[in-house]
Amino acid sequence: MTSLFIIIGYLCLLIGLGLVSSRFSKGTSADFFVVSRTVGSFLLLMSIFGTTMTGFALVGSTGKAYTSGVGTYGLMASWSGLIHSAVFFLVGIRLWAVGKKHGYLTQCEYFRNRFDSDKIGFLLFPILILLLIPYLLVGVIAAGKFIQASTKGLFPEAFALSLPNGNPHPLSGGIPPELGGAAICFIVLFYVFFGGLRGAVWANTFQTIVFMITGVVAFYMISSRLGGLSAASQAVLDSDFARPRAAREGMIGKAQFLTYCFVPLSVGMFPHLFQHWLTAKSAKSFKLTVVAHPVFIMIVWVPCILIGIWAAAYLGPLPPGASPNAVLGRMVEGLVHSPVLSGLVGAGVLAAIMSSLDSQFMCLGTMFTNDIALRVFGQDRFSDKQKVLIARGFILAIVGITYGLAVLLMDSAHVFDLGVWCFSGFAALFPLAVGSVYWKRATAAGAIASILVTAAVWCVLFYRDIIAEKPPGAEDELLIAGMMPVTLMIAASAVTLVVVSLVTKPPAPEKVAKFFP
Repeated sequence: MTSLFIIIGYLCLLIGLGLVSSRFSKGTSADFFVVSRTVGSFLLLMSIFGTTMTGFALVGSTGKAYTSGVGTYGLMASWSGLIHSAVFFLVGIRLWAVGKKHGYLTQCEYFRNRFDSDKIGFLLFPILILLLIPYLLVGVIAAGKFIQASTKGLFPEAFALSLPNGNPHPLSGGIPPELGGAAICFIVLFYVFFGGLRGAVWANTFQTIVFMITGVVAFYMISSRLGGLSAASQAVLDSDFARPRAAREGMIGKAQFLTYCFVPLSVGMFPHLFQHWLTAKSAKSFKLTVVAHPVFIMIVWVPCILIGIWAAAYLGPLPPGASPNAVLGRMVEGLVHSPVLSGLVGAGVLAAIMSSLDSQFMCLGTMFTNDIALRVFGQDRFSDKQKVLIARGFILAIVGITYGLAVLLMDSAHVFDLGVWCFSGFAALFPLAVGSVYWKRATAAGAIASILVTAAVWCVLFYRDIIAEKPPGAEDELLIAGMMPVTLMIAASAVTLVVVSLVTKPPAPEKVAKFFP
């Protein structure tokens, strides 16, 4: 039980951090939503990196590497390392400058004023929520699955499981993922409630340090238990089950690999990243983030990918009904024999998951307060205290909805695939962000049309790939002419924005001058 007690102690520490951060609050809504725009270089780097490294990066990438091999790193991590920093530099700094100048708190508020249209704000809000829900599900499902795998056998009577043939399930005795996911939601909800975005930034910084250090320790421990890097890799080559999965030679086409580069463009439209950008003290605060972000991605992703590949040889085929999402937890539980180290590693994995959930919950509360409540009832209708209460109430509702969906999809959704679809939707809106900061001729009609087309195309393709029943022999991943679906979505979004903007009346010169001084 030592490892479980360490994880519980870590979660209690986060509760304490939320209480401490609340003592530094200035009591204003601006402080609750954007930390009064006072975040420096180090906190900005750690909070941005922490909020991009969710269960998708740790639990999802390990499970994907288990099923698809080393190519998983090339699909996401290598592209992300380059493209994230480029987006931060080319788009993030410009949006921060505009946001600070005009006092914006959310994306909807920025686009509403940039295109001088209330319709854009009301249209974009539900679409951003639609896209964020899968992202939230990734975190809750990943947390629940990891906790179950890392606590298997601790409660043999309370949480007994069995296979269809009557044999004990490999995860029997572990805390059910529904309970683990509920605990994580509660902890995140607690320190976000009390600390606002300051609590999220502080927690993200602390959690990023924790999961990076413990990730390196876990990788060292697991590789040592497997006999070192060479022995672990040789075991993969000697395994009839693992060898074809590890290389997957010829299984990923060139067009598919190349078009994966569009997926990381999603960071340019993540509403929680937009909110984190607005917390920066100055443009210089971005310098460290742009430089260090690719290095941090390599430090986190390389160990996870290798652990996933080694797991194919160490674990062998998963039992019927088992999910690849549990691979990382099973490797930690089975190979990190020190209960103290196992507990610390478990805390590190949960840290990575929670460092995204808090920012996402926070941004949803901010958007509802500023883009719905204040727009409907008036900017002066509520006091600062009431604005904070409205945000907290909406956050509570979103957490409840997310948890309910996570319970329904706990055993059927693959964290990696769900994450890719979430990112693809945000990436498809990226042309809107680029057009707003670089193209003076972009119009409100073009922006609205682009958003509607993006939402329609995403829903159709998402249904075909995730929801609809696939015919026998169909590929696991939906491809269009060998390319990732995000390619079609970005093309449709960009063409619609350009064409409709060109055939409609250009924006007023005074409005253009406001954003292009």
